[in-house]
Amino acid sequence: MVKDRAAENDLNKIFEGNPNIDFKQIEDSNVKISNIRIKNKYGEELLGKKIGYYSTLELPKLTYYDVEMMDKISLIFGRVLKEFISMDSNKTALVVGLGNWNVTSDSLGPKVISKLFVTRHLKEFMPQSIEDDISSVCAVSPGVLGTTGIETSEIVKSLVDKIKPDYVICVDSLAARKVSRLNTTIQVGSTGINPGAGVNNHRIPLNEETLGVPVIGIGIPTVVDSLTIVSDSVNSILDNIIGDIGNKYIEKKLIDINQRMKIIRKTLSLSMGEMIVTPKDVDAVIESMSKMIAMGINIALHPNLDIDKLNKFIN
Repeated sequence: MVKDRAAENDLNKIFEGNPNIDFKQIEDSNVKISNIRIKNKYGEELLGKKIGYYSTLELPKLTYYDVEMMDKISLIFGRVLKEFISMDSNKTALVVGLGNWNVTSDSLGPKVISKLFVTRHLKEFMPQSIEDDISSVCAVSPGVLGTTGIETSEIVKSLVDKIKPDYVICVDSLAARKVSRLNTTIQVGSTGINPGAGVNNHRIPLNEETLGVPVIGIGIPTVVDSLTIVSDSVNSILDNIIGDIGNKYIEKKLIDINQRMKIIRKTLSLSMGEMIVTPKDVDAVIESMSKMIAMGINIALHPNLDIDKLNKFIN
């Protein structure tokens, strides 16, 4: 599980004309897509992210209960993912489903793996059984250090050295930085992923520097820590008080959100500890979200197949 890195709303004006960052926001079928390209170290300092390309899809509410909307998002996500990779029948992709399949909120990665159209074994051992223009795709769910005793990076690096894929795609659950982002965003980045970072359990990162091939990270915020919930609630209450009273003294003292966060965390960290919270319908959410992510990956990795044909292969 890693940290949520969703783009903020209404950033067009903030980044307009900034030579260090390219930012573009579009909307497709009620899905808002924010694309950020960080060009240099100044952009890194501004956003707190590495040089690279990032996309965030903000989904309509209750998407995971709308089958028609899920299909639309799969297609949109597949198109977004194609901006990060360029697959053909001569290339191989390794998809890694990070997380603990025994913990529902952290099982997104493994569930995505179970829904992928994997073909590497067919292309290698039974090429006559599939069409020539189908790409080579393999997948693995390496588990977590606590159940395997092996660092995820060690497992993935061994596979990369053996298989020599052109791309590695890592899928993981995220820890949201805002309650409003829970189960509502799909986030993609060209700089890989840091397993465990979302719950302050930092492991060796999976990126191009550690694996030697391009690594694309994909995630959905599925949990939020209790202090973030309290912080969001307090900020909302204070903003409403400031708006209603209009007292300049109160506004001056309380308007700094970062300062509020520090005070709240300092005050409550001992009593609330590292409590992680997830919505009550997490089972349904993970099942639906994993289908959308998996189909989007299938669309991007098999560009010569349409969604109807892919459904035939994996159902």
